[in-house]
Amino acid sequence: MSTSYLAVLRTPGAARLVPAALLGRLSYGTLPLSLLLAVADTTGSYARAGWLTAVFSAVSVLLFPARAGLVDRHGPRRTLPPMAVGYAAALLALTAATWHPGTPYGPLLLLATAAGALAPPLGPVTRAQWSILATDPELRRRAYSLDTVAEELLYVTGPLLAGLLAATGRPALGILLSAALALTGTLALAAVATPVPAAAPAADGAAPPRSGTRHLLGRARQPLSAAAGAGAGLAAFSLLAAVFAARHGRPADVAWVEAALAAGSATGGLVLGATDWRAPAATRLTVLTAALAAALALAALAPTLPALAAVAALTGLTVAPTLTTAYLLTDELAAPAERTRAGAWVNTSFNAGSSTATALTGTLLAHLPLPVCLLLAATPPLAALAGRRPLQRPGERRARGC
Repeated sequence: MSTSYLAVLRTPGAARLVPAALLGRLSYGTLPLSLLLAVADTTGSYARAGWLTAVFSAVSVLLFPARAGLVDRHGPRRTLPPMAVGYAAALLALTAATWHPGTPYGPLLLLATAAGALAPPLGPVTRAQWSILATDPELRRRAYSLDTVAEELLYVTGPLLAGLLAATGRPALGILLSAALALTGTLALAAVATPVPAAAPAADGAAPPRSGTRHLLGRARQPLSAAAGAGAGLAAFSLLAAVFAARHGRPADVAWVEAALAAGSATGGLVLGATDWRAPAATRLTVLTAALAAALALAALAPTLPALAAVAALTGLTVAPTLTTAYLLTDELAAPAERTRAGAWVNTSFNAGSSTATALTGTLLAHLPLPVCLLLAATPPLAALAGRRPLQRPGERRARGC
C-alpha cells in the first residue's frame, strides 16, 4: 500500500500540487463552523446564523458547476486568481462585520451570498489536475483515492481549528483564517496548474464525446445518481445518529459515531486505491453503492451506541470508495475540456442529496419510529442503482442513431 501511494506522490508535479490543494481546501473545513459561531455572536441568534450559513452553502453549491465551467473554458491560471481575491475579500468583510456585536443582519446576508458565489472550485480543479499528471489509469485511481481521503480529513481538522479559535479568541478569527487559507492556497494552485491538453482524436475514428451540460449529465447519470444517493443516505444517518444518542441519554457521544464513520471511510479509501481491480469503474460503483445501502440498513438493528458506532465504521468503509469511483467514472465519461465541471457536478449531486435528505428526515421523525427512519436512510443509495449504466461486452459497439 505504501509503495502505491508513494508512486502517486512521486509523480512529476505532485509535490507542488498537493500542498497547494490541501492548503486552499482546508479553508472549506474551517469556514462553516466559524461563520456560524461568528454570526451568532454578532446577532445573538443561532437561528439567524443557521439561515445565513445555509444561504452561503446553497449559493456555493448551486453555482459550483458554473464556476468550474469557467475554469474549463479559460484555464485555472486565468480564472482562479480573480475568484480567490473576490472570495477572500468577501470573507475579510465578514470578519470585520462580525468582529463586534450589533451589525445588521441584511449586510451579513449579502456578504455571505457574495462569498458563496465566488468560492473557488478547488476540489474539481485538483482532480482535473490529477487526470493530467497521472496518465496511467491505475495511478489515477490511487491519486483520486488519496485525494478523497485527504479531503475528508480536512473536513475533520477544519472544525477543530475553528472551535479552538472561537474558544481562545474571537469566532471571527476563524473566518479570517479561512480567508488567508483560501487566498494563499488558491493562488498557489493556480501557479502550479497545468493547462488542459487538447483532446486527441480517437484511434478508431469515433467522434469525441459531445460537450455541454445536457450531454454531460446524460453520460454521467450513474455516478451522479450514486453521489446524490450517498449524500442523502449519509446526511439522514448523521441526523438520526444524533437523535439516537440523545434518546439514549448521551447526546455528546454522537461524536464517536461520526469519528467511526470518518475512520472507516479513510480506511476504505486507502484500500480502494491500493488494490488492483479488474472490474471496470461502472461495475465497481454498482457494487459499492449496493454495499453502502446494505450497511446503512444495518443501523436499524443497532440496540446501543457502541453498536451504532460499529455500523458507522462498517458504513464508512464504503463511503470514500463510492465517492472516489464516482469521480473516476465521471472523469472517464467527460470530454477532456469539461473535466473540472464534471467533477463539480459530482459535488453538487452529493450536496443536493444531503440537503434534501436532511429536510425530509426531520419530517419523517415526527411520524415514524426511529428504527424505521434508520432503515429508510438506506433507500437513497438503493434508488441510485437505477441510474447505473448498461454494461457493454468487450468488442461490442452500441448502435448509434442517425
